[in-house]
Amino acid sequence: MTPAEISQYLGLALAVIALLGHAKGYFSSGQKTLSEDVSEAKKKIIEHDRRIQTIEGEMKHLPNKDTVNKLQVDMTELKGDIALIAKSSEATERATRRVEEFLLRHDK
Repeated sequence: MTPAEISQYLGLALAVIALLGHAKGYFSSGQKTLSEDVSEAKKKIIEHDRRIQTIEGEMKHLPNKDTVNKLQVDMTELKGDIALIAKSSEATERATRRVEEFLLRHDK
């Protein structure tokens, strides 16, 4: 082997090493970006999980469908009872006026 051939092979080997170095740098930079993206995604997932847990905790204190239905039925019954009390009060008022008029007429 002549020094010219050795020089050619050495140049080729150095070129391959340089290409491999560039390829490694190119592919590993994507890995860093991907790693950062995965890290940010994990943070977002943790934040969403915390928010969901907070909402679920608040929802436990709210009335469910059955409770709201029962409240509506109870309110309807109360409206009926109040209407009866109002009618009874009107009747009592009329009777009181009659008694008052009677007493005023017979007082003279």
